[in-house]
Amino acid sequence: MRLLALSGSLRARSSNGAVLRSALTFWDGPAATADIGALPHFNPDLDGEDATPPAPVAALRTAVASADALLLVSPEYAHGVPGVLKNAIDWLVSSGECVGKPVAVITASPFPTGGDHANAQLREVLRMVSGEVVASACREIPAIGPKIDPATERVSDEATLADLGVALSHLAAAAAPPAP
Repeated sequence: MRLLALSGSLRARSSNGAVLRSALTFWDGPAATADIGALPHFNPDLDGEDATPPAPVAALRTAVASADALLLVSPEYAHGVPGVLKNAIDWLVSSGECVGKPVAVITASPFPTGGDHANAQLREVLRMVSGEVVASACREIPAIGPKIDPATERVSDEATLADLGVALSHLAAAAAPPAP
């Protein structure tokens, strides 16, 4: 099973990037991370029936279409979804690649709320594009700072790692083909 991950942070040393990299170690199969920083701002004029989508948009759509599951890991900005991640999802609204696709949302924050506003907003947006949000695979990680090892840029907190493992196992179970 193939996993595609999208990060809501473009920062090189992002704590959410560390969470994403750590979570991917629990996926048993091929995994890739989409480059959403190269996407142009969403513009319906570039996405009409006769329009050819810009190359980064076409690449994102192809990657999403070929994935068996999606993992979105994101910080929260101003009580919401970072613009870069919302922009990526906007490019997927009319194209159908998310339909029926199992999706997990993990937000991490330096605050005790764990990015709960962004997590709820992402789940709602993903349901709107007909993604199958796997509630048991979604997480809000509070007080993320001390849970990251700056030397390895990975999660070092054992309880958080164990929880990420559980989340990814739930996502994998949702993405697995039904038994014959």
